[in-house]
Amino acid sequence: MNKVKNDAEEALFDISSGTTLMLGGFGLCGIPENSIAALVKKGVTGLTCISNNAGVDDFGLGLLLKTRQIKKMISSYVGENAEFERQLLSGELEVDLVPQGTLATRIQMAGMGIPAFFTPAGVGTEIAVGKEERTFEGKRYLMELALHADYSIVKAWKGDTMGNLIFRKATRNFSTSMAKAGNITIAEVEELVQPGELEPDAIHVAGVYVHRIFQGAGYEKRIERKTVRLS
Repeated sequence: MNKVKNDAEEALFDISSGTTLMLGGFGLCGIPENSIAALVKKGVTGLTCISNNAGVDDFGLGLLLKTRQIKKMISSYVGENAEFERQLLSGELEVDLVPQGTLATRIQMAGMGIPAFFTPAGVGTEIAVGKEERTFEGKRYLMELALHADYSIVKAWKGDTMGNLIFRKATRNFSTSMAKAGNITIAEVEELVQPGELEPDAIHVAGVYVHRIFQGAGYEKRIERKTVRLS
């Protein structure tokens, strides 16, 4: 099976309107920049996007919000995106806010083939409405369902043509779990190498989970919020 594609447009060729997407990244750290740009260009609408947050107003998933291509966000943080906040408050955007640990675990469970799990997060709050609750050893827990997607789109530091991926430091974030939770996983990498060139013990996601891979270009790698300390 040849997994290698020439660019983001070729890798995302069959993504259509109404699709559910998982997009790796934490804020702006490790986001699939090339793929997001290709989705904007493709013009698909009615997307449900699963991501930690929605980037900022002019970068990351904020670009898809700006063009009204996202119908629903499943995320844990509204964050630094004023347009995200505006669309949420005005009712233009459907938003499912999920506690961050719960979001991460729901994705992990999907990748592991576990349909549901129990967590104490959200007990007694609006998050608990409509969910099964059980008590274990005197403590209340909510049942949360595994979270799947039609496509998972991640960005890695290095990858080989078999789909094995290595992430650099904090860019690993949600991506390693998301890569295992989509029906089709698409990876963009900064450097694409031949099989055998990656140290086996350094691989974070095995190629068996990745269906398509391409080498990206022109990464900005913006910093969401720069903080400095006066000397």
